[in-house]
Amino acid sequence: QVQLVESGGGLLQAGGSLRLSCAASGSIFSINNMGWYRQAPGKERGLVARITSNGITNYADSVKGRFTISRDNAKNTVYLQMDSLKVEDTAVYYCNGLIRRNRVDTPTPYWGQGTQVTVSS
Repeated sequence: QVQLVESGGGLLQAGGSLRLSCAASGSIFSINNMGWYRQAPGKERGLVARITSNGITNYADSVKGRFTISRDNAKNTVYLQMDSLKVEDTAVYYCNGLIRRNRVDTPTPYWGQGTQVTVSS
């Protein structure tokens, strides 16, 4: 069993900063990519940022220069530092990890339960 648990969401004003964390636990052999996605009301879930196991990152254009993704491989944890937040960043943020449970397992995507981020004007 593998679990991803997010934390750090909340309500804040535009221009503020927030840091999300996501810890993976359970039967884990290795984790490839880890990432953050978000879903606003009435919209589809979309990629915010992704990081490979050796630290290569990519970002959605809407968050470049404002958000920073990082990971601690020893802790199986990924972070999302969000600065200069805008009202349009309001969404439920989901953590994703591409995880192998053993040496012969196929990398499988796992999702966290989501954490709400609300930015007011």
